[in-house]
Amino acid sequence: MDDIYIDALRGVLTDRCTLQAVRDIEGGQSAEALWQAIEESGFADALLPEVEGGAGLSLTEAFPLLELCGAFVVPVPLAETMVARSLLAQAGVPRPGGSIALAQGRLQNDDTLVCERVSFGRVADWVLVGLGKTCLLLPADAAASTAAVAPLDATLSWSAPAQAAALPVSGVADVRVPLACVLAAQLAGALMSVFTRTLQYANDRNQFGRPIGKFQAIQHQLGVISEHAFAARMAAQMGCSTDRLRVAIAKARTSEAALEVAALSHSIHGAIGFTEEFDLQMYTRRLHAWRQAGGSESHWHDVVGAELVDRRDGLALDLIRATTDPA
Repeated sequence: MDDIYIDALRGVLTDRCTLQAVRDIEGGQSAEALWQAIEESGFADALLPEVEGGAGLSLTEAFPLLELCGAFVVPVPLAETMVARSLLAQAGVPRPGGSIALAQGRLQNDDTLVCERVSFGRVADWVLVGLGKTCLLLPADAAASTAAVAPLDATLSWSAPAQAAALPVSGVADVRVPLACVLAAQLAGALMSVFTRTLQYANDRNQFGRPIGKFQAIQHQLGVISEHAFAARMAAQMGCSTDRLRVAIAKARTSEAALEVAALSHSIHGAIGFTEEFDLQMYTRRLHAWRQAGGSESHWHDVVGAELVDRRDGLALDLIRATTDPA
């Protein structure tokens, strides 16, 4: 990808998506001003063809942009909106203004459509919902909202009459695949941010007359964090596609890394890392939330395992080569 796109988005996020702005939105302040600035920058349409006002980027080319959304813990579904608008364009569905979350839904006995713990469900304008073999675009303000553990997430439910406003979207077989794809990329960005911040802290924090990063035990923990962060980033980059198996590997590896990196970074920081005033917790909370969203590592490990078991032609090694080939 041309660095001009990466630098431009980084500039927008540096100016408008400070950690204080993230704190304010998590605390209940409106995200409208931030989303409007992002909308005006044009990055929400980055995956659309140029004839439709986009940049014509492929999903693979857009990986650095999706990763930046995680590195800046962007408190609106920018990465999800990029992918959702691309899916709507491919299906020939008019794209609404505003942000779009991705979620998997289920129908209750009374025909209420429920989406559990929607990532960015509290701040999204629309939700692209996978429901069996169908996919629906629904307005978020028509849903009943229940707070989830993560401050930006929510469980959303649409009554049968509220579903009348839904727009059917064809060609999306399983919304969990694009959701897991963007979550893996954002996890990769957040993991790298946690690593760099923890490394800096270890170099700055002095104990017994020298930086704690000079102690062998801390160096070992930093080494493990770096292994997980860089391996997860590579998996997310190779899995930034529409291929279900590649996405499964990417989400499984990044979710697995999230658990280890969050624990080790807090171990190095000690008690200060958990405090509200310290920035680390803003990243590690996202690691835990995104690890579970769209299916945790155990779910996607099952997907990969089922593919290996059901494979009738070729060797398992052939499958591994095919899914790890960066080309």
